[in-house]
Amino acid sequence: MQTIMKSNSFFTRLLDLIAPRTCVVCDNRLAIEEEIICGRCNVRLPRTGYSYDAYENEMAKVFWGRIPVERCAPFMYYQARAASANLIYLLKYHNRPDIGEYLGRMMAEELKKDYFFEDIDLIIPIPLERKRQRQRGYNQSLMIAKGVSDATALPIDTGIIVRKVYESSQTEKNRWMRNENVEGVFQLLQPEKAQGKHILLIDDVVTTGATISSCGQELAKAGDVKISVMSIGFAKH
Repeated sequence: MQTIMKSNSFFTRLLDLIAPRTCVVCDNRLAIEEEIICGRCNVRLPRTGYSYDAYENEMAKVFWGRIPVERCAPFMYYQARAASANLIYLLKYHNRPDIGEYLGRMMAEELKKDYFFEDIDLIIPIPLERKRQRQRGYNQSLMIAKGVSDATALPIDTGIIVRKVYESSQTEKNRWMRNENVEGVFQLLQPEKAQGKHILLIDDVVTTGATISSCGQELAKAGDVKISVMSIGFAKH
């Protein structure tokens, strides 16, 4: 397990005295060397361990027969009322893009040990429609992707595919409604940049896989495309 740590500088110590930082999971004060999550909560995160078998785990099977999937690895199991879910809640709804970058780096450092990123050419974060991105101020999937890119040096491309429709939230929808809600919402703009590439799609949480499948199907139109999937959370059924 990799722990991401801040610089243990005098300035950092001074800031911690003036405005103590707290763990986003348990709300206890962070130690000088800790960032975002305290060591105790980090150890207790419900990690999936799916990178050990990135080809046939439960999340990978969600995409079988839907997109040309190569490997899949969610970082942790997601339960809406669990303490660990606060990471995603703050990232999405409380202006904490730093959580996305932190988790992206941490996930990537752990997954690198299982050669998860081998032969991947580029990263595409699942796009947000412009109106929603203006409301939120950033795309949470892009923040995660930036952290992954920092740890792996893989390039990010946000121009190949866009989200053209402002669909309603997926949160309260069942499996069939989720599929219908994202059908045809993505548009492939630069197929020549995706053709023949192994693309890593990144999202915050995978539930039914409807959003990633819709995006992946559009990307597949470029031809000879391979897709891997990475997320912070996986809502196990």
